[in-house]
Amino acid sequence: MEDPFRRPSFGSSLFYKDPRAAVAWLEKAFGFERSMVISDAAGTIVHAEMQFGDGYVMIGGEWAAFTASPAAIGGKNTQCVHVQLGEGIDEHCARARGAGALIQQEPSEQFYGDRTYRASDPEGHVWTFAQSVRRVAREEAEKITGLSIDGWH
Repeated sequence: MEDPFRRPSFGSSLFYKDPRAAVAWLEKAFGFERSMVISDAAGTIVHAEMQFGDGYVMIGGEWAAFTASPAAIGGKNTQCVHVQLGEGIDEHCARARGAGALIQQEPSEQFYGDRTYRASDPEGHVWTFAQSVRRVAREEAEKITGLSIDGWH
């Protein structure tokens, strides 16, 4: 029997002024699926978890002095959440745009072989979505960028 509480080694946690709206929007725009939603007696989400592929993200409110939505701090972000897609990057971008995502970078091929786009959600969190479209050798990436790369996939 599979353990329903087993998680990948890494996940992310994001803070929103309105976690309930964020959960609904992340479903509609990015295709995330609710796996757990914990609400208080007033119906306020105090903790939520959403899955995408084999990853997950936790969603919560601004519950402590060290937590803040980018909407509360002038749009600043201290992280960007990266999501790797297996296919359909252009369709995924169109879905996000249709749900109101601000597309900061249109889908385009990167030197490392992924096609990526970058979007902001309604509270200003930045999300990067990528799909591998070709294999690139380290030497090719170094030649394209002019950078020295230590280690490579």
